Amino acid sequence: MKVLLVCSTGGHFETLNDLSPFWQQRDRCWVTFSSRSTETALATERVYHAYSPTNRNLINLVRNFGLAWRILSQERPKLVLSSGAGVAVPFLILAKLWGCQTAFVEAITRVEQLSLSARLTLPFIDALYVRWPQLQNRYPKAMLITV
Repeated sequence: MKVLLVCSTGGHFETLNDLSPFWQQRDRCWVTFSSRSTETALATERVYHAYSPTNRNLINLVRNFGLAWRILSQERPKLVLSSGAGVAVPFLILAKLWGCQTAFVEAITRVEQLSLSARLTLPFIDALYVRWPQLQNRYPKAMLITV
């Protein structure tokens, strides 16, 4: 199964990196922002760089929709896995429309309410993973994980 891993830098990247036991054995590629930490950590990985910033930036949102279209048509992943943030929105929406499986891992800092990225993509997510029982109670279809 080919996996496309999509995330912002910082904690979002660390979250997907912590899931390496899942993705290390699979054909995969990444979409993230260019930074010193992602360049170093992903030096041996196939990486596409997304446009940033994504917060309240409509131009980069449109550019990332175009990037998502190009990468999804080129890579043809079976699963798109994201931990957010804004860069996840175009990739998860288009991936679902292309028939891919989609999964979102919510940030550990989200205890009571989903992030804006998760709320925007919720109709396009096949599997939602949360870190706190309070959040799972609010979204009963969410699966509770501890990473």
